[in-house]
Amino acid sequence: MTITTDMVVAQSLIPTKQLRNGASMPAIGMGTFGSDRFGPEEVSEAVYGALRSGYRLIDCASIYGNEQQIGEVLARAQQDFAIPREELFITSKVWNDQHDNVIASCKQSLQDLQLDYLDLYLVHWPFPNFHPIGCDGDSRSPDATPYIHKAFMKTWRQMEQLVEMGLVKAIGTSNMTIPKLELVLRDAAIKPAVSEMECHPLFQQQAMFDYLTANDIVPIGFCPIGSPTRPDRDKTAEDLVDIEHPVVQAAAKRLGVHPAIICIKWAVQRGHVPIPFSVRENEYYSNLRSVTEHPLNDQEMQDLAKIDANNRLIKGQVFLWEGSKGWEDLWDLDGTIAS
Repeated sequence: MTITTDMVVAQSLIPTKQLRNGASMPAIGMGTFGSDRFGPEEVSEAVYGALRSGYRLIDCASIYGNEQQIGEVLARAQQDFAIPREELFITSKVWNDQHDNVIASCKQSLQDLQLDYLDLYLVHWPFPNFHPIGCDGDSRSPDATPYIHKAFMKTWRQMEQLVEMGLVKAIGTSNMTIPKLELVLRDAAIKPAVSEMECHPLFQQQAMFDYLTANDIVPIGFCPIGSPTRPDRDKTAEDLVDIEHPVVQAAAKRLGVHPAIICIKWAVQRGHVPIPFSVRENEYYSNLRSVTEHPLNDQEMQDLAKIDANNRLIKGQVFLWEGSKGWEDLWDLDGTIAS
């Protein structure tokens, strides 16, 4: 498949979300985490193709190890497809080992991405805990700590500085919980505009979704189709497969599409922003086009709302600290922050 001019999705057809700073963000984006399976060149060429097909929201991160290559294709795509910078919406994230060096980390991402500013910058995880790229699920850092709010707010103050410096338009969080966000909202001078979280039909995080929307924070959902190419360290025997669920498959059969498309449609119609990742042209093009046509009907949306199985796939166990009981401690399941 080769995307031709008549296949480009018009910007006017792509739904948007408004952030608290007044900016408009596309309601679907392109992820760039290669899941330790795809190299920087393969990912960046997919970004180039995605921009050609009509994507404008590109979700990056320093830890993905491909921002330099993506920067090259961003520059090339803007020239080749006459995309003005203000039409792009580029996100990056500060990695865990740079919580004390946020401004320098952001400047490095800007340099790598060949940009003067980022539309959105996130704290990737609320812990300063580090793990090496490509590690297995048993990897643990001896320096890992639980969430320490005072330390996190020092990081957040630097995030706020980035806005004041004009290097970043909006800031947000990722992999957070309601108890942690309550503290951040209480103490922040510039409140999070978005919060990125795992979200797919079998892990809907309804309480978190409701909390975010009630507090004017736009939810962004990663793993929107259940991330079948996620790293092996994030796979367990208990994991379920969204695209194999009968309700998802029934909707796919009605519309004559792959079940993955149903997951994308559900996300946008529900109200959170999915950021699916694929290096295959037919897949990322179909993902984008799917949100502009043939919506799920009310009954399908109701049926999908009922299949939530609390099936978290990205458990984050590599970030655990000495003395923690298990990955559940990362997510404050009882409503209190684990220490």
